[in-house]
Amino acid sequence: MKISFTLNNWPVTVDVPPDMRVIDLIREPLHLTGTKEGCGSGECGACTIVVDDETRLACLMLAAQLEGRRITTIEGITTMERFKPLQQAFIDQGAVQCGFCTPGMFLAAAELLTRNPHPSRQEIREGISGNLCRCTGYQKIVDAVQTAAEQSEEDRKA
Repeated sequence: MKISFTLNNWPVTVDVPPDMRVIDLIREPLHLTGTKEGCGSGECGACTIVVDDETRLACLMLAAQLEGRRITTIEGITTMERFKPLQQAFIDQGAVQCGFCTPGMFLAAAELLTRNPHPSRQEIREGISGNLCRCTGYQKIVDAVQTAAEQSEEDRKA
């Protein structure tokens, strides 16, 4: 079946089998390997993407569900200027260790900051709660999101 959608601000039309998952479409024929498959059952968040401004798990979606929609992967979001403070905060706070969870964690944090530019630490924890990390213990990730929120606030005031 032929589907058309926007991927990282680029129009895409591809032929896909009816049972193809989004994670497989993104990683294989489209060669965007930043999106990871961890569990394959919607438990870890490593495959998080943004579909029409809401995070979704690519391992639980069929490619056919992308028809006519706007998709953003980690490759697309990291080119957006408004998320540069979040990228820098992840680096500065040491929120990246092995890096496997980072794309999904980053997309969850970006969606949270879009919805709520001034989250409390508890709201940050809730915002990233669908993403598992085996390396960091989450504290540095929460610190990074809080730092990015504070930096964005300072930038708006300047």
